[in-house]
Amino acid sequence: MASFADQTGTFFTEFFALDPLAATAAGMHDHDAEWPDLTEAGRVARLAFAERWASVFAAIPATELNQDDAVDQRLLLLVLDEMRFEDLELQQLAWDPLEWVYVMGAGIFPLVAREFAPLADRLASIAGRLEGLPTLIDAARAGLVGTTDGRPVARFHAETALGQLPGIGELIGDALAEAEAAAPTVPAVAAVLERLRSAAATGVEAVARAESILRNEVIPRSSGEGRLGPDLFAAKMQRTLRDPELTPTRIHDRASTEADAVRAEMVRLAGGMWSTWCPGRPRPATDGELVRGVLDALGGEHQAPADLLDFCRAELGRIEEFCRAQDLVGLSDEPLEIRWTPLFLRAFGGAMLDSPGPFDRGQKAFFAITPIPDDWTPEQAESYLREDNDRMLRVLTIHEAVPGHYLQGAYSNLCPSLVRAVFQSGVFAEGWAVYVTQVMIDVGYGADDPALLLTHWKFYLRAALNAVIDVRIHAGEDFGGPLTEEQAIELMVEGGFQEEAEARNKYNRARLSSTQLSTYFVGSMALWELERDVRRKLAGNQAATVVERPIPGGFGPTPGFSQRRHLEATMGHGTLAPALLRDLVLGDVPGA
Repeated sequence: MASFADQTGTFFTEFFALDPLAATAAGMHDHDAEWPDLTEAGRVARLAFAERWASVFAAIPATELNQDDAVDQRLLLLVLDEMRFEDLELQQLAWDPLEWVYVMGAGIFPLVAREFAPLADRLASIAGRLEGLPTLIDAARAGLVGTTDGRPVARFHAETALGQLPGIGELIGDALAEAEAAAPTVPAVAAVLERLRSAAATGVEAVARAESILRNEVIPRSSGEGRLGPDLFAAKMQRTLRDPELTPTRIHDRASTEADAVRAEMVRLAGGMWSTWCPGRPRPATDGELVRGVLDALGGEHQAPADLLDFCRAELGRIEEFCRAQDLVGLSDEPLEIRWTPLFLRAFGGAMLDSPGPFDRGQKAFFAITPIPDDWTPEQAESYLREDNDRMLRVLTIHEAVPGHYLQGAYSNLCPSLVRAVFQSGVFAEGWAVYVTQVMIDVGYGADDPALLLTHWKFYLRAALNAVIDVRIHAGEDFGGPLTEEQAIELMVEGGFQEEAEARNKYNRARLSSTQLSTYFVGSMALWELERDVRRKLAGNQAATVVERPIPGGFGPTPGFSQRRHLEATMGHGTLAPALLRDLVLGDVPGA
């Protein structure tokens, strides 16, 4: 019988051939000129692959594996189950046109943005994918007809896809412009230029045809909402979290309770800040008006739209210096670029972090911020900037960069397990960024600025409300009916002190996605529980002294506990779902 390492090696060879976009994302570039087969025949092939490999890995007795391999075995079985779920039950490519835009962007953007190979080689791969784009569009046209069990194409997703589709043409233009600029001095680029020009024309024509299909065929017959409903949402949530214990109802109730506790803390903080930020004004009669009044004053301190990137770059330097001074965590010298979000990824607004895959270690990570849309009114733009004011940008830079997503991604790429490096857990990644922001606050970052602490709690409150909105939009039948737009906006603006522009963006994001918005809160909750249990194990017979607050963090000193050691140990196992991570981290902690 082949060893587990040999079997996983064979598995990945087949998997990357089956899904060239996953290969590109991982930094395995043998299939960079190819698209996945997203026809019905491709779906059948993926299901056969998942069934066959699930049988292979399930047949291995876990007792014959060491602890790390046993965790990888469990993860592979979960991933293969997720593949079957996607193709048999969720079938997102049949009803979500936006997913097709993401597929196209994922096929081109990494090849343009990351210098993992000589430019000529990357341009040749781009040409190959552009030459295959008409076939991909044919598959989308044939597949976007709804599901056999009656889920129609979602209209809002289709309309959003139409708005994002020009971003694919922008990527094609970027690739061609880079080639034409380099060709006069780089012979290898000159040799591929004519092929790329022809492929670019093919790609642009394919994008135009996709736009026509969306506008004239898909949108007129689209009638779906995109909501999953309680049963499908619960099934997807189980797979997103890789933890069957966390049901939508449990998540909703826990998030609602924590939101109440955070609001109470914000009321306390705002009460002490009122005279500083609202001098000469009488203290409001209600708690909500008190917090809103202070946050409104803070919101006035924001950057001009063109200065957002430079502000975050400067803040990143301050954060890294603080981490060094506190010896909080080992930093990385992997390159990070702070840039505007590519057009094809702007449907969700806000910010994002795109890390290189494990085979592309040393390539740039991108901390991307979505610029204010050109068609927004001055009032909308001001609302957006007041939400992402100077202090919120400081919190956001921790979340997206250091010690958040960027640093965690750099550590993940050092993990020797390819299984964990490729099949990353969104609930760990998003939860980490929320959790570690609170860690920064606990160790004193911004301790001289109470307004930063209030802003941080507003950001955390947003994470809790994200989970509530996610559940109640997609599984609202279990809570008296799905949230309407008005109800969702009221919850975020009145219950979360958000600006209306941010709230409307989040409502749209919740409609366009499912389960992802819950990962921030759920992952953070799980990581705080893990830190609590590590501290209690170290404390031994004094475990009772590790007391949780109604709000996260704030444990204080624990004998034998090193924050740096814990952070690095938690990141050191790859981007692994907390349900799989717990035993690995706790197993390395001395104690009873």
